[in-house]
Amino acid sequence: MSILVVGLSHRSAPVAVLERAAVAGDDLVKLLHAVHASPNVAETAIVSTCNRVEIYAVVGKFHGGVSAISELLALHSGVPMDDLSRHLYVHYEERAVQHVFAVACGLESMVVGEGQILGQIRQAFRLAQDEGTLGRDLHDVLQQSLRVGKRAHHETGIDKAGASLVSVGLDVAVRHLGPLRDVRALVVGAGSMSSLAAATLSRAGAREITIANRTPARAARLAESLDVPSRAVGLAGLDAALAEADLVVSCTGAAGLVITAEQLAARGAGTDGRRRFLLDLALPHDVDRDVRNLPDVELAGLDDLRTAQEAAQAIGPEAVEAVRRIVCTEVEAFLSAARAAAVAPTVVALRSKAAGVVEAELNRLSGRVPEMDARARREIEQTVRRVVDKLLHAPTVKVKELAAAPGGDSYADALRELFDLDPKAPEAVARADMGEADVREGAAWDPDPECAEADCVSPASAPGRDVVSEAMSEAMSEAMPGTVSEAMSEPPADGVNVETVNAQAASVRAVSARNAVPAHEGDEA
Repeated sequence: MSILVVGLSHRSAPVAVLERAAVAGDDLVKLLHAVHASPNVAETAIVSTCNRVEIYAVVGKFHGGVSAISELLALHSGVPMDDLSRHLYVHYEERAVQHVFAVACGLESMVVGEGQILGQIRQAFRLAQDEGTLGRDLHDVLQQSLRVGKRAHHETGIDKAGASLVSVGLDVAVRHLGPLRDVRALVVGAGSMSSLAAATLSRAGAREITIANRTPARAARLAESLDVPSRAVGLAGLDAALAEADLVVSCTGAAGLVITAEQLAARGAGTDGRRRFLLDLALPHDVDRDVRNLPDVELAGLDDLRTAQEAAQAIGPEAVEAVRRIVCTEVEAFLSAARAAAVAPTVVALRSKAAGVVEAELNRLSGRVPEMDARARREIEQTVRRVVDKLLHAPTVKVKELAAAPGGDSYADALRELFDLDPKAPEAVARADMGEADVREGAAWDPDPECAEADCVSPASAPGRDVVSEAMSEAMSEAMPGTVSEAMSEPPADGVNVETVNAQAASVRAVSARNAVPAHEGDEA
């Protein structure tokens, strides 16, 4: 199984196409399940924002996965495949992991370095987990991406400019209206982007802020949180609020236009001599583009903000390059960890086979020399086990070191050939805590939701975990804490046979993101 990313963003598609391709609410959930139900897909999550629609998946076959996901995105978004395909990009395996990490760091955002995408990835993580489409592999990638994104913001100056779509858009507004402390502002909507806009305007000392929202109570809560004179109105009071506002920021989830040229004209826009500026951060857009035809009225939408360079210039190339280095380092560490983890089931199967041979020979010895006393038997048993352990120690440690390098999976194959291991034994180890049906249905990895918010994953939640598997996990985490550990250099004291491994041993697949802390920032638009 391999990681696959299929998507489109502000870099590959115009806003008009992104508007049509964006999925949200029930449509997003339906697309999530449709992708997961595809025979080519084992796990999936979807990030859908005003700047990107990306489907992350674990697939068995590259071409089958790309074809299925592209067709389903076209079907559920209503964008014909011919129109959609020219804007799609695809990343696979290592490039897919690198892309997800770069997105989490804000390197792929319209405003380079903005941190709101972390919140959107966290939402995608949560939704996939709640809907049962998130398995172990994608869980590890997404949770690690959140950790990498937080590290990039903490260790570099990429977010020092406070850049976001809101701040860049309001910078454009200042060029048309002058200082924000002199304006009467209207914020339409009360979601994360609207709340960020209202808070930014409040900090700038706007003369007055009106919050208009379909749910007046939610608008009232937002208004009460601001430090400047503020009030809340329902959408029924939108026209009156438009008449008074110098600056309008709109970001709702409405399917159609919220503000039209006719509305503004009816309230004096273009004829009363006042300058007005409208900032439309919605996808699909809230504001009729024809408002630009009204005198003294300016409009900035997502397309206009594409060309704004203030944030990138304030951040500086040094910070961006530092983040790129972090991404490269983290990707290599993650992939090395995953490669090392892939050989661990083979190592466990080898030690299990050796333990079975030792047990069989000791039983055979007891049958041939029944008069042997208990003390002698214990000494012989300990000697034989020590001999086997020492013979296996060097090759198993070495194969795990070699497996961490690119192409390392060939060493596991060689180990299986050299020791004539049952081909099904390593697979049984890897799947001991999840049946085939569980993997397909996304039940293979069901971390505690509370644990997903802390510096941990939830080993206790993995079904089938027992004393043997806990010993395996402890040995791994001691050897390489925080990523994939060296699989056990010493076996359990009493050994385990193949049947025990197949029936009980939990997967030793390491969780390289075990220390990840999902972000709590707001959402990308």
